[in-house]
Amino acid sequence: MNKKGFDNSKYINLQSQKIRDRIAQFGDKLYLEFGGKLFDDYHAARVLPGFEPDAKVKMLLELKDEAEVVIVINADAIEKNKRRGDLGITYDLETLRLIDAFRQIGLYVGSVVITCYTGQPSAQNFEKRLTSLGITVYRHYPIADYPSNIPLIVSEEGFGKNDYIKTSRKLVIVTAPGPGSGKMATCLSQLYHENKRGIKAGYAKFETFPIWSIPLKHPVNVAYEAATADLNDVNMIDPLHLEAYGETAVNYNRDIEIFPVLNSILETILGQSPYKSPTDMGVNMAGFAIYDDEAVSSAAKQEIIRRYYNSLVSVRQGMGEQSDVAKIELLMRQAKVSVKDRPVVEAALSRAEETGAPATALQLENGKIITGKTSSLLGASSALILNCLKELAGIPKEIDLISPTIIEPIQKLKTGILGNHNPRLHIDEVLEALSICAVTSDVAKKALEQAHKLKGLEAHSTVILSRVDENIFKKLGVNITFEPKYQTKKLYHN
Repeated sequence: MNKKGFDNSKYINLQSQKIRDRIAQFGDKLYLEFGGKLFDDYHAARVLPGFEPDAKVKMLLELKDEAEVVIVINADAIEKNKRRGDLGITYDLETLRLIDAFRQIGLYVGSVVITCYTGQPSAQNFEKRLTSLGITVYRHYPIADYPSNIPLIVSEEGFGKNDYIKTSRKLVIVTAPGPGSGKMATCLSQLYHENKRGIKAGYAKFETFPIWSIPLKHPVNVAYEAATADLNDVNMIDPLHLEAYGETAVNYNRDIEIFPVLNSILETILGQSPYKSPTDMGVNMAGFAIYDDEAVSSAAKQEIIRRYYNSLVSVRQGMGEQSDVAKIELLMRQAKVSVKDRPVVEAALSRAEETGAPATALQLENGKIITGKTSSLLGASSALILNCLKELAGIPKEIDLISPTIIEPIQKLKTGILGNHNPRLHIDEVLEALSICAVTSDVAKKALEQAHKLKGLEAHSTVILSRVDENIFKKLGVNITFEPKYQTKKLYHN
């Protein structure tokens, strides 16, 4: 389990050099549209074992003296309080979080661009807030018939109406709090303005997935389709790249469909487009850092199954579509995987059937599966974590890591004073109690010291977990999936 197959150091070196080469190709400046997650790319870490979640950031730090960041946010997204699904925060707050995160690691944030600006009140308020914080803000405006009306787009009434973003570095990283923010349009608008000023500027795109240099139906690329099932992205062979070079390359439908229009805009601005295909625009070198295809393929197949369970849960929660489930089922057949290829599923279901209550299961690095059952003191997930820590520390099952005399007062606090209905301890409460016990108990201390070994392991629950337990599993680095059902028949689940 958790066999590595991706060389993170090689990736950082290859990627940073590729970007330097692309800057040199254009001369003065490169606008790099940055897709996907810059920070905490856990999807990439799961499907490319060995990829570090902060690999992209480390790569950019190799270029930090040449780079600045421009963050793009859509005014309509601000007005509608659009939220990031993974973090649950609005796009405007995510913009502030990104600025802090970039600054903290030493990357220079030059400005924020508000796109599709028509005077939306919330966008105006956000602009005032940013300005008061000392952040430079620019406005970009809607263009009628974008992106098809090229004569209008590449004119003073199109890109010409947008504010010119003043930049001071050779590499301008254009990123956003989420999709649909207008990153590409911002880059193209800048090419128009830079060209008018006699500055040689170019555009390139950086997205990790799909990986263009591996086969179309490789499990890593199939896992990307599963991850974006709700966006209707479809991986395809890039026909333009095949025609131009006689080489097979993988891209996705949206980039292939928009390329002829994008190419025409580039030709209109620059006189000649530097690209013959959408794959040409990319600078992704991830495929060249894979050294163990079997390990990577195995990890990607597990991700496809995880995405299947995620889609089932989303439908149960009223936030997903049954069509997403159907699409991932098709992808599972393509990858020749099923839920039976996830051993923790059967183990958890068997334990639940045996006990008549919710259960969980986790597979350790050595392949052994540990289960947790529901009791009067602990939820199944809490019991699972304690059982795993015992196993990893070599502590006999019959030894209590936390005395019932400590658990019971916590239960009384939860139900008697804090008003909770469920007396069982969540994972965070169990770990806090264990850390207190570790002060005086060598056994508890030894168990707690094993917690880091849970990172990257697979687990499954027979019910949808509370947000508290789900978040703790994520913080521990455990890849948890759920059956699409709740423990109770209540309509409201918090």
